[in-house]
Amino acid sequence: MKSYNLKSLSEKNTVYIYNKPAPELLEAFPNPFTIPEQNPCSATGTIHIECPEFTCLCPITGQPDFGKIVIDYQPDKLCIESKSLKLYLGSFRMHGEFHEAGVNRICNDLVKLLNPVKLKVCGEFTPRGGIPFWPTAEYVR
Repeated sequence: MKSYNLKSLSEKNTVYIYNKPAPELLEAFPNPFTIPEQNPCSATGTIHIECPEFTCLCPITGQPDFGKIVIDYQPDKLCIESKSLKLYLGSFRMHGEFHEAGVNRICNDLVKLLNPVKLKVCGEFTPRGGIPFWPTAEYVR
C-alpha cells in the first residue's frame, strides 16, 4: 500500500480544534485522474462533497448556526483528504463569523492548498428569523 504521509488519517488519537478555523489541518493527496497507471483512459473528473453537519456561531449574538457546506471542484494535481476536511470544518464550531465570510474563508483555504482548476463552496444555512442564507464563493483559475 502506498504511503501519502497523511497525518490526520493515520493518527490514532485525533485532536479536535473547535475554537478557530484551522487551515493547517487540511491535507491533500495526488489526484488519481492525473496518474497514468490509475487512469489509463485519461479521464478527467470533478469532485462533489457535502458536509451536512457544519456549525459555527453568530459573531454578534454567539448563537449557534447550522448548515450544510457543499464543495464542488475540478482538481489539478491534488485532492482534499476527507478526514482532514472534516477536522477543518469542525474547527469552525465555536468560532463567530458571518456566513458569507466563513464560506469565503473555506474557499480560499481550499484554493491555497489544492490550486484547483476551479472550485465552488456553497453554505446552505438553516433559516434564522425565517431567512435562509446560502452564500457561494467561487474560484476559477
